Amino acid sequence: MNLAELTVGQDIGSRRLEISRADLVKYAGASGDFNPIHWNERFAREVDLPGVIAHGMFTMGSAVQLVTDWAGDPAAVVSYGTRFTKPVPVADLDGAPGAVVEVSGTIGALDAAAGTARIDLNVTLDGQKVLVKAQATVRVA
Repeated sequence: MNLAELTVGQDIGSRRLEISRADLVKYAGASGDFNPIHWNERFAREVDLPGVIAHGMFTMGSAVQLVTDWAGDPAAVVSYGTRFTKPVPVADLDGAPGAVVEVSGTIGALDAAAGTARIDLNVTLDGQKVLVKAQATVRVA
């Protein structure tokens, strides 16, 4: 990928994140985040959530995979940030995806002096944004 070949507004692709309860259990083990809102339906509802929800960092990390795939090197991502706007409820469907998050990305800005591209991600569940201002800065050759 060459900076001169990129344009603001250019589409970098899209992907579907199919999330199951098993994914949440695996992430809890890897991250050490065993908060019951991520695995216990009764507890999640008692604290006014719509049910078990995906870890915010799981959603954020899964969404940026689109950028790392496009860049071809995870180390090319020099910064990444977002704001969480809605939880991602994950239904218990016996191992099948309990939520499907849609992720698409476009080039939002180019910085020739720094040799970087800002990638703006659109991350939605059922047409509603779950992450806003999801932006990654990528070092480009």
